[in-house]
Amino acid sequence: MESNQTKPGLLCNPEASQRTLYPYVTSVVALKYKDGILMAADMGGSYGSTLRYKSVERMKPIGKHSLLGASGEISDFQELLRYLDELILYDNMWDDGNSLGPKEVHNYLTRVMYNRRNKFNPLWNSLILGGVKKGQKYLGMASMIGVNFEDNHVATGFGNHLARPILRDEWHENLTFEEGVKLLEKCMRVLLYRDRSAVNKLQISKITEEGVTISQPYSLKTFWGFSAFENPTLGAEGSW
Repeated sequence: MESNQTKPGLLCNPEASQRTLYPYVTSVVALKYKDGILMAADMGGSYGSTLRYKSVERMKPIGKHSLLGASGEISDFQELLRYLDELILYDNMWDDGNSLGPKEVHNYLTRVMYNRRNKFNPLWNSLILGGVKKGQKYLGMASMIGVNFEDNHVATGFGNHLARPILRDEWHENLTFEEGVKLLEKCMRVLLYRDRSAVNKLQISKITEEGVTISQPYSLKTFWGFSAFENPTLGAEGSW
């Protein structure tokens, strides 16, 4: 008798809809700077272990005051954006002159992620939510199981291991826009060298009191011309 094998955690129903349980996760990195929030993400989208798409935008403005970046499953990110569109529309319908700030949107996302986790049907994303409202900068993250925190700089995926140490050493609260962009590019270059899921095509976005600006895609300068008889990581950024 043939066994009906399915992925762990799924019912043995061949007609049930199935989603990947092991998506390839790329990184988003964000930090506070003097005037607001800066966020960077590459544009890779994986199909299994294949880097199939290289023009996937993973940072989106949310309402008037917030910017969302996501790594993980693209389809789940699209589902989250649909939830947020409904949330912003419902908030605007009140027409009371008030609008949701980044803290409220972040709290909403943590509840959504935790709720889906409790239903054993999580949205397979790690999220970064940044924004500025009434002069107050806000930056937080939420994991796929609802774990969340606020900080002066945050990252998802391998960025937690490779970019955060750099940010701890070099970040300060009076970063200019140019210094912040340079620091994010350094982090993204380290991720490109070290993370096989990263691609050399990225965007950097900023959000201030004036609103959200997302850059055109561009590539970083890299160097791969190492001698076969040398240590290719010697002196490179992110080396041990």
